[in-house]
Amino acid sequence: MKLLFVADPLSTFKTYKDTTFAMMREAASRGHTLLACEPQHVMWQRGGRVTAQVHAFTLTGDAHDWFALATPETQPMALADLDAVIMRKDPPFDTEYFYATHLLGQAEREGAKVFNSPAALRNHPEKLAILEFPEFIGPTLVTRSEADIKRFHAEHQDIILKPLDGMGGMGIFRVGPDGLNLGSITETLNKGGAETVMVQKYLTEIVKGDKRVLVIGGKPVPHSLARIPQGSEIRGNLAVGGKGVARPLSPRDREIAEHIGPILAARGLLLVGLDVIGDCLTEINVTSPTGFQEITNQTGFDVAKMFVDALEAALAS
Repeated sequence: MKLLFVADPLSTFKTYKDTTFAMMREAASRGHTLLACEPQHVMWQRGGRVTAQVHAFTLTGDAHDWFALATPETQPMALADLDAVIMRKDPPFDTEYFYATHLLGQAEREGAKVFNSPAALRNHPEKLAILEFPEFIGPTLVTRSEADIKRFHAEHQDIILKPLDGMGGMGIFRVGPDGLNLGSITETLNKGGAETVMVQKYLTEIVKGDKRVLVIGGKPVPHSLARIPQGSEIRGNLAVGGKGVARPLSPRDREIAEHIGPILAARGLLLVGLDVIGDCLTEINVTSPTGFQEITNQTGFDVAKMFVDALEAALAS
């Protein structure tokens, strides 16, 4: 099969930990043809179909020069002529990402099979998607209002504030019972009331890790990746130095994943990353969830194999 990965430039991949690379390696081992492009290489013109300027490439097995292009030049290909398009562009989910989902949506109407579904990517913003599942989340507030935030802090005392468009732990603040800098932090995040902020009760279980629970084809991977904060850092994100430790799913992790997973899979979300602190769901990641290699290396469970199995099953259905 011909698989197109819409992703960041191949030259930027850190292959020792990159989840998209793990997908590519597993797909290549099965004889599938690998193609790649970036979102800006996708276009549509009236009278034609959605096309992309793509590179065909192979994997070399070298840790540094890990790919070899079939030709230096890109080739135009209609997305509907490919077997699958795998959207793996990293956040931020900005206006260009939004526009890319619309182009991919048009490609779907022309017959392309896109994973994750472009419409589902738009409909499940990673911070706000948890609102649909209040039975699994902790005390949470979404607002622009400084007064609302102050009231929430007075009630819960120890809180986390974060922007809705953040990634990798960016822009996350903790304010304790003394309320120190709450006003300044609120002004920074809500831009004087112009932008919406998410506020959550601080969950002390974060010291044991912010667990990434991967769900593939509606089914949970049997191990989570607990991202554990280091030193004085409150964030467990690997991007800010958190330590990743693979663990078997807890009964609560499995309960959350088995309830939410089939619902999201039915909407076209083949791969989802649920973030769980303690017993509480905190985010639903749908753009480019990671953690494949860390879980596989530490447990022996082949997450990339599970993903490509699910991809092949989805294409056969």
